[in-house]
Amino acid sequence: MATVRVTSEVSLNLDQLLSGVAQLDTDELRNFVERVSLMLAQRKAASLPELEANLLQAINQGLPENTQHRYNELQAKVQDETIAPEEHQELLQLIDVVEQAEANRLQALMELAQLRGVTLPALMKQLRLQPPTVYA
Repeated sequence: MATVRVTSEVSLNLDQLLSGVAQLDTDELRNFVERVSLMLAQRKAASLPELEANLLQAINQGLPENTQHRYNELQAKVQDETIAPEEHQELLQLIDVVEQAEANRLQALMELAQLRGVTLPALMKQLRLQPPTVYA
């Protein structure tokens, strides 16, 4: 079984690490997953040509933690119907930021697919990426 050395004094096996991760709240878990994805992309990038490496980093780059957290807070207020007018304006601005980040990510995905000579769905399958949720 795989183990992770956290410090010179503490070793955790994979199940113990996952047990600790399971205790994170949703925003912390999302941040953890993004950081692990970035680590994985950086490891993969070490053996890839520079252009592919840069595209993978762009694909795996999430929103800044504070931006994601605030966006989640405001979305929750919309769901609860407790959002104030000034918060609604802030949410509209954050939606623009999120949409721009998603557009940049999609552009990097398309460039990487073209570079590898595969379709976008095939690339997303290779990278084990899910299409974003569409809200109507």
